[in-house]
Amino acid sequence: MAEAPGIMTLYQLREARNLTQVSLAKVLQVNQGAVSRMEKRTDMYVSTLRNFIQAMGGQLQVKAVFPEGEVQIEQFENLAEPNNEDNQATQT
Repeated sequence: MAEAPGIMTLYQLREARNLTQVSLAKVLQVNQGAVSRMEKRTDMYVSTLRNFIQAMGGQLQVKAVFPEGEVQIEQFENLAEPNNEDNQATQT
């Protein structure tokens, strides 16, 4: 794939990487319909988005952009699944 443009939807990104919903679904261990729904969502867990990007061979980075510069947010680097976070919070 050539250098990706700066702004794409998940659908456009998948297409640009020459992946089908079926092939991505196999990597994510979900069905094709789940990939289709993910591509249409406007709100999801950061961990879900991270898994989607990793399944395409990428790495998700979260950054905040301010007039004086950008800051990469690192707290999302090693996310646990949402249910695991809930369980860990109740165990402490």
